[in-house]
Amino acid sequence: MKFGIIGAGMIANFHAKAIEAMEGGELHSFYGRRQEAVDELVKENGGIGYTDLDAFLNDPELDIVTIATPSGAHLEPALAAAKAGKHIICEKPLEITPERIDLMIGACEEAGVTLAGIFNRRFHPAMDAFKKAVDDERFGTLTMCDAYVKWYRDQAYYDSGAWRGTWALDGGGALMNQSIHLIDQLIYLAGDVKSVSASMACLAHEGIEVEDTAVAILEFKNGARGVIQGSTACWSSTGHPAEVHLCGDQGSAFLADEKFRVWDFAEPAPGDEQVREELMQSSDAKGLGANDPKAINFTGHQLNFEDVVQAIEEGRPPSVDGHEARRAVALICAIYESAKNDGKKVTLA
Repeated sequence: MKFGIIGAGMIANFHAKAIEAMEGGELHSFYGRRQEAVDELVKENGGIGYTDLDAFLNDPELDIVTIATPSGAHLEPALAAAKAGKHIICEKPLEITPERIDLMIGACEEAGVTLAGIFNRRFHPAMDAFKKAVDDERFGTLTMCDAYVKWYRDQAYYDSGAWRGTWALDGGGALMNQSIHLIDQLIYLAGDVKSVSASMACLAHEGIEVEDTAVAILEFKNGARGVIQGSTACWSSTGHPAEVHLCGDQGSAFLADEKFRVWDFAEPAPGDEQVREELMQSSDAKGLGANDPKAINFTGHQLNFEDVVQAIEEGRPPSVDGHEARRAVALICAIYESAKNDGKKVTLA
């Protein structure tokens, strides 16, 4: 299938690298508003460059578009792509509110095209092992389920684009932009959240509207309790790994980026030894993208894209369809609602 990319920044180039490496997909074209930026992408990656969205979307050879625009600018190109009959893979967050995501889902369902989100941290062997342990009920009764993202972004990061750190286009700060990956992993593993109570602040950056530090207390629908901590104001020379912790009365597992820091169950099971041999964190592990977003590899995106292509060919929803990608945004928006109301408990629909 032939891919086109909407967007002409760093993330668009990242998508291009993932498409070039994947099976079942071919990089075909780019769309961006600035000719210079589009020309640069074409020069580096090949393909056809467009600055006219209608011409880009009306190309009969184009099958799938990926959207790599700022977070709050995903809706409009998604609606246009759906109307043109193109399948859509959209960067996280799918959009910045559940209501805007619902418009995307509705348009794609009406047009009969696939809508998929990008949650590249779902696609690696440790997450497969983690999910299997949950599905096999190895944790017993889940009791504590947490996510920790203690990352760092310097002031220059926020100053590098007028959209960064704004509610309208970034949709939020450390939670919506950075921690959303771990929040997605948390609810993918532990299930939906019933209610939240939260606090947030901007403590270490200037000129931004959003939080660089947030904490939320969670009550899950299954009765477990948990915490989300998200920050872009935690300096480290190597970067702190982002972690998801699940504990129950029969087991505990702590995932640090793509390796486990803890893998411990009351009852052994086939595969445990392989996890301990191949999927445990080394003592010198550095945080993936913790200090520098450009340091993240594109393997997860590649696998995410391949899953979507396979889903389209098999006539099934992709692993992260529109409804699935909506869940993390709904939770983050509930956390923001609570934090803006002095920590008032918010119950999720």
